[in-house]
Amino acid sequence: MKVSLKKGFSFGLTSGIITTLGLIVGLSSGTNSKLVVTGGILTIAVADAFSDALGIHISEESENKHTTREVWESTISTFITKFIFALTFIIPVLLFNLTTAIIISVIWGLSVLSIISFKMAKEQNHVPFKVIGEHLFIAVLVILITHFVGVLISAVFGSV
Repeated sequence: MKVSLKKGFSFGLTSGIITTLGLIVGLSSGTNSKLVVTGGILTIAVADAFSDALGIHISEESENKHTTREVWESTISTFITKFIFALTFIIPVLLFNLTTAIIISVIWGLSVLSIISFKMAKEQNHVPFKVIGEHLFIAVLVILITHFVGVLISAVFGSV
């Protein structure tokens, strides 16, 4: 895979996992509403995918070492990967009760993060379980923090 596409794919996938899991866990903890969680997923799939794509675009341009084609490959790859992967989290929300959907989503997201971390570690000759552990630690930290933020918001403002 070309470096520019790989960069967009890995960034979009990782961001799609962390951001969407944080959002759905926080919204679920704060509202316990499938409608709110579904709306959040759709919003993040569009708005954050565009935001991340622009972020990678500007980051690549600022390095001043990539061709215009490479910059756009990273940009488009980031957008498509983030958009599609964020939307995968809507499937459990539509098919199951919210608690079950959140559990399935967390398992799904952490599994994909583990797989991409493993492949990256192997390609770079790093110890896979160290890389996987580091990435899962950060993801779980985001999930826990957003859960407690949702609980706090619900306690302060009441459930929607």
